[in-house]
Amino acid sequence: MSGNTTQRHDEHRNHGGHEGHDRHEGHEAHTAHEGHEGHQGREGHEGHSTHEAHGGHDAHAGHHAHAHGPVSWRMAALATLHCLTGCAIGEILGLAIGTAFGWGNGATIVIAVVLAFVFGYGLTMFGLRKAGLSFTTLVKTALAADTVSIVVMEIIDNGFMMFYPGAMDAGLGDLLFWGALVAALALAFVVTTPVNKWLIAQGKGHAAVHGMH
Repeated sequence: MSGNTTQRHDEHRNHGGHEGHDRHEGHEAHTAHEGHEGHQGREGHEGHSTHEAHGGHDAHAGHHAHAHGPVSWRMAALATLHCLTGCAIGEILGLAIGTAFGWGNGATIVIAVVLAFVFGYGLTMFGLRKAGLSFTTLVKTALAADTVSIVVMEIIDNGFMMFYPGAMDAGLGDLLFWGALVAALALAFVVTTPVNKWLIAQGKGHAAVHGMH
């Protein structure tokens, strides 16, 4: 009788150990489950990174839209005024040289146009001197920014000077010469401003120098 009791007691102890083993397995499963949650958390973190990258893409798209979006008349007028300043210096100097030396209309127009391009490009390059660009890049940027604008201005103001009665034949001391020149430059400004507005909206013209100053 005592032997049977002892055997059942041992079996009960062994059964209890089995229950402990079951609890231990449950603990491992719980640990594995926690690891799985951590893995899910990592996936969530990667998703967050992807979301941030997507946000960066949106920012880039916004920048692209800004470069090619609506352009104000004020922005176009400032770009035109910047270009007109260089052109006006070259125009006045060229016409003054041609008139002072008694050159014909053709030679005077040529020197005026050449100097207008030189001073127009030079003014843009001078404004970008602090941007740390190489000389080659400065030249390319000035060409991209000002070429169309200067061409339009030169056609308008030189055409006006040639067809305005007596303007090209007037001397430097004549009011007619200076009055006609001012009117020619003003007309060039009015005509070129919408051209620059369209160019900037297309990401061309003075859009090449925005943000470089």
